[in-house]
Amino acid sequence: MPSWLMKSEPDVFSFAQLRQRRKEPWTGVRNYQARNFMRDEMKVGDTVLFYHSSCAEPGVQGLGKVASKPYPDPTQFEKGGEYFEPRATKDKPVWWLVDIAWAEDFARPVTLDQIRAEKGLADMLILRPGNRLSITPVTADELAVIRKMGKR
Repeated sequence: MPSWLMKSEPDVFSFAQLRQRRKEPWTGVRNYQARNFMRDEMKVGDTVLFYHSSCAEPGVQGLGKVASKPYPDPTQFEKGGEYFEPRATKDKPVWWLVDIAWAEDFARPVTLDQIRAEKGLADMLILRPGNRLSITPVTADELAVIRKMGKR
């Protein structure tokens, strides 16, 4: 099954909140490539590396799972809302999302510095210069290495 790295700022939505809520819609994505990953490629059951970004120590906090088929992001229809999309209609939504469910805690987070230092992760998309995507595909080998690092 495919795997994904999904970024969230912990002061917006954290892995601890996902663990508490058990499942959450991944709202607010406003990048076409990230949207296309959710709409066209993610499948129920895919593994998600839940990554905290824009914080003191960015890194993978634990694992989630894709828990729904894609559906229109309701925040695009909220007039006056942060994610309102004036071009979107119920018949022709612009933005899509999937639900993410908590799956597994790591013994400790796998920090960005640790990811950078691990030779087996040198080709991860998150490490490419200029990459700012909030959702990126992860290979089976990359997932295995990060899972192992999170259990140490």
